Amino acid sequence: METELEYVKVARSGQVPEGVVRRFFVGDLELAVSRFEGDVHVSANYCTHLACHLSAGKVTEDGLLCSCHGSVFDFATGEPLSPPAVKPIKVYPAREENGEILVGGL
Repeated sequence: METELEYVKVARSGQVPEGVVRRFFVGDLELAVSRFEGDVHVSANYCTHLACHLSAGKVTEDGLLCSCHGSVFDFATGEPLSPPAVKPIKVYPAREENGEILVGGL
């Protein structure tokens, strides 16, 4: 039996425009929320290489670019696509409803 995830509001849709990554908190959990080609992506905010803030990085067509040392992470899986990071970041399911960005699986 599949259990439906509980989703919580993380931001208003307008706070994350196309091509932007921003930092938000849900309780004590720090998240990087980005938008690429209209889709919202949510991940942990810390790079697995040296714990730099991914919210200081950039949205690219390849994935989320860490500004510290250039690692790129796949939006959907969190897998590193380029070094120096070798471990994936945690990604969370996200959706938009009624002008709000919601994140699940917390």
